[in-house]
Formats: sequence, C-alpha cells, structure tokens
Amino acid sequence: MLILPIKKKWFDMIASGEKKEEYREIKPYYDSRFMNAFGFILVGGQMIYGDAAPEEIRKPWPVPIVFRNGYSKESPEIICKCTLHFGKGKPEWGAEPGKLYYVLKIQEIEKGVGQ
Repeated sequence: MLILPIKKKWFDMIASGEKKEEYREIKPYYDSRFMNAFGFILVGGQMIYGDAAPEEIRKPWPVPIVFRNGYSKESPEIICKCTLHFGKGKPEWGAEPGKLYYVLKIQEIEKGVGQ
C-alpha cells in the first residue's frame, strides 16, 4: 500500500472529512509510485487504466492510500480510498493557483490510526 507523508493541517482536514483531495507534483518521483499503486500507464501524457490498461497492471479503483502525519512509523495515519487524475487543485487545500497536479480524490476514509 502506498504511504504518503502529509502535514498536520492537511491530515486533520482529511480526517475530519473537510478536505476531499490531496495534491502531489507531477514528476517522475510520483509517476512510478502512482503507476504502481493505481495500475495505470502514461501514454502521451494521458493515464491509461481500467480495461484500457494491460491486464497485468490493472487495479480496481478506488485504491487504498495511507496518509501519514510525519515520517515515523509511529506517526498518526489514516487509510483513504482514492481515485487519481491530473488537474488543478484548490488553493484552500494547499494547491498553487493554475498549477497541474496529481489529484488524489478521497472517496472514503476507511480507517484512522493514532488520531
């Protein structure tokens, strides 16, 4: 399962249900992690997933993602079921205006640990 560190402010907002999206920069570091976690490939800058993706990499969406408030294994964490797309984020949720991100859309908060 993919574990993403997150600042306390955003962690608390997600845990409370207030924040419905989390953003990550579009760069090779996240390309490979999200491709593995969500079972997609990039073709011409587009995500190919589901029935269109090769069978050996397909994963059912939404995908469980761990958001951890810090880097320690003992840090509080929540598991959220998420979908993923490219898009612009909301500045009130930490995105820079007009910038494209990987957008993790939180569909459900599955479990919270250490809150």
